[in-house]
Parts: sequence; structure tokens; C-alpha cells
Amino acid sequence: MVEVQLQVNGVDVRHEVPDQMLLVEFLRETLRLTGTHVGCDTSQCGACTVNLDGVSVKSCTVLAAQASGGRVVTVEGLKPNETTGLHPVQNAFVQCHGLQCGFCTPGMIMSCDFYLREAPALDEASICHSLEGNICRCTGYVNIIEAVRHAAREMYPEHAAGAAHREEQHS
Repeated sequence: MVEVQLQVNGVDVRHEVPDQMLLVEFLRETLRLTGTHVGCDTSQCGACTVNLDGVSVKSCTVLAAQASGGRVVTVEGLKPNETTGLHPVQNAFVQCHGLQCGFCTPGMIMSCDFYLREAPALDEASICHSLEGNICRCTGYVNIIEAVRHAAREMYPEHAAGAAHREEQHS
């Protein structure tokens, strides 16, 4: 057993867990944050994506003990917009129909949030590259890509307008 201390969604937590417990298991089983999904346990699907110390990671690849001392944000911890009650990326997925069964959606949303906070180029190739670690088995990615653009327009209206103008010039 090992003691794990970290901040999850802005709350300090401390628990004793088995040495080999994965971060995804810690989040789901110990903290009951079930928005982070387990899709494959092999780091392929991205359903377990969370933000760890400002970086998008697949929580099935990180031991809870390795995350100790860190800051984790799960889909439950994204700050909602006062108008919609949803984070801009979550709202964009709803508005653009960027989900079907919803199983991959939390991981997709976390990857999109990280991408948009880092360097949101809104061309299709850049968006697709940012989602390479996330698999959706139900939908095509057209609506997901549009959801990223929609979220960018809401989160960064000045940047999105410039990016849209640059895309038009290159078309």
C-alpha cells in the first residue's frame, strides 16, 4: 500500500491505495468519479483521458502513486459556463452532435479542452492530429471536428475569427 496525495478537480485528496493501482482505477473506484471511462486498458482508445499537471494523459497508463503530488482534472472538473451550465467543449459536443453512445465523449472532451488551451489551430488536419489518441467507434469524426471549432469560437472568439479568415485565404 502507498499513500497518494493529490488535488482532483480542485479538491485535495489523500488515500492509501495498492501500489499498482492505476490512476483511472483511483478516480473511478476510490473517488467515484465515473466520468473517466475505461475502454481498453491498453492505452489505445483515449476514453480515460484526464488532465494531469496541465498535460492530457491516458489515466490507464499512470499509476495513482505516480500522480501523487499532482493536479488532476477530470471531465467532472471542467468549469461550466454560467449560461449553459456546461463547459464550452461539452456544450459544443451537444450543439454539434459530436457524440452518439457517449462512451468516448469524456476522453474526447478532455483531449479537445487540452488542445484548445495549448494552440488551437482550427484546420481539420491539426484538429485530427490532436485527437489521434481518441477513438470513437460510433460516429465519424466530422461532428467532433466541428465541435472543436465551435468550442474555439466560444472560448477564443478573437483567435477563432482570425483562424477562420486564414482558412478562407488558403481555400
